[in-house]
Amino acid sequence: MEAIRWGIVGSGWIARKLAEALAVLPDAKLMGIGSRKQETADAFGEEFDIPLRFGSYEALVQCPDIDVVYIATPHTSHLVDASLALRAGKAVLCEKPLTVNARETQALISLARAQGLFFMEAMWTRFIPAVVKLREWMAAGVIGEPRFLSANIGWNHPYDEQSRLFSPALAGGALLDIGIYPVSLASMLLGTPSVVSGVMHPTTTGVDMQCSVSLLHPSGALANFVASLRADPPRDAVIVGSEGWIRIHPPLNEPETLSRGTGGTIEETMHLPRLGNGYPHEAIEVMDCLRQGKLESDSMPLNESLTIMQTLDSIRAQWGLRYAADDE
Repeated sequence: MEAIRWGIVGSGWIARKLAEALAVLPDAKLMGIGSRKQETADAFGEEFDIPLRFGSYEALVQCPDIDVVYIATPHTSHLVDASLALRAGKAVLCEKPLTVNARETQALISLARAQGLFFMEAMWTRFIPAVVKLREWMAAGVIGEPRFLSANIGWNHPYDEQSRLFSPALAGGALLDIGIYPVSLASMLLGTPSVVSGVMHPTTTGVDMQCSVSLLHPSGALANFVASLRADPPRDAVIVGSEGWIRIHPPLNEPETLSRGTGGTIEETMHLPRLGNGYPHEAIEVMDCLRQGKLESDSMPLNESLTIMQTLDSIRAQWGLRYAADDE
């Protein structure tokens, strides 16, 4: 099978994750890396054996030897960087959260559709085997009608006002950085919520250090989660239905084990290892879609990425937490 040629915009930590992932896929070829500095692109390219190294994002997206571009920059730059790639005629996989707010997400979706190009949010968790099996169990009705979801995620990060996690200028805070995982999970399992409610504990910079959110879905199902940058919770989730429950074992953002049961009884446990660092699965999804001529993923559709961002906007609105992008 002819390899699909990838380029990466950005050369930070998340770019390294995808570079490592593509290296284990024989039908993928990492052709190009784009950075703001030529020396950074050269160093990244040397480490990952990337033949084309560009000192600007513009040069990378214009390269004719690249089929799909991965946007690995901070989410405050996603609108500009993904637009650059789409206008250059490239398919795009854009790191999560897709943008800072729903207005920006809608702009990217509209551009991708106008250009007739594939576009997907890189919610990598959706494509790993344990979460694929979770969807299969839910579709088969193994726990009956879903009634509620409970989840928690977080890490105890040292507080640093200069860190991107706590920077209003970089749209920091627990909700957008890690809270998006349980919001996306609830969306996948229960649909778009009809009522959103939440509280947060702010940092000295004004962004959320930790938050607790409740979602009410049209079916009557509830979702509750906590996202924290100041504590180390178990990072697991439980979805409870009319006929049983499923537990997603930790870590929630990259699980490999599921259990299901009723009451206090575990009836089945499945261990489903990830390929490589887990990121190959989203790359496989992108390449499958491209080979089938699809413009979006059935498992991470664009309209759902938009409604997830609308939910995040609604949560922040209750807190009065605004970023620069909200005023543009």
